[in-house]
Amino acid sequence: MTRATLLLLHGALGSPATLEPLAELLRTDFEVKSFAFAGHGGREVWPETFTLPHFSEEVVSFLDAHEVLPAHVFGYSMGGYAALLAASQAPALFASITTLGTKLDWTLESATAETRLLDPDKMQAKVPAFAEVLRQRHAPSDWAAVVRATAALMLTAADDPPLSAASLAGLQVPVQVLLGDADHTAGSPAGRELAALLPQARHELLPNTPHPLERVDAVGLADRIRSFAMAHPV
Repeated sequence: MTRATLLLLHGALGSPATLEPLAELLRTDFEVKSFAFAGHGGREVWPETFTLPHFSEEVVSFLDAHEVLPAHVFGYSMGGYAALLAASQAPALFASITTLGTKLDWTLESATAETRLLDPDKMQAKVPAFAEVLRQRHAPSDWAAVVRATAALMLTAADDPPLSAASLAGLQVPVQVLLGDADHTAGSPAGRELAALLPQARHELLPNTPHPLERVDAVGLADRIRSFAMAHPV
């Protein structure tokens, strides 16, 4: 019996390697696939392709090129946003979507707060171990360029959010919206109001869960992804 495809999409500053622990937990039940968004995981950093609309186009292109049947998709943070945006443009490619820690309410205030943390010089001085992780994760590209491009992406998204309320309300794909109860990045009242517009959505607040993926209970997350996908067979 052919297993359904589950596409895993990484978050900002991430790569497919950051999703590998989750992938290992799901390979028994799904044909697990992933790819690096433009400018991540060693891909060259170009301003014109380092955007949420381009990332969503990459999701559509990947599914269109590799899948015959609709696929299940999990997107962490930025990856969840790209998945929702892609599904709003090509819903027939998606069997279900699970998002975790995905910020929907991009405003100038929130983007400015986020980008204050995205200064390569300050990161190198204050969190050198994390800077080294990013250097290795995105080599041979310059990790600092990835950080600066991410900051620019956030400000652009705040100026003109790619996902409108109407797009969310019209999205006819089953979506499981997971949010940590200690997620101060994605967990805002405005974001929850936008998520509530999704017509086929299941919402769950995960206990004792902050935003960073490495601090999420991977086994519990895998169980939720698996259950939701299997409730919406291809």
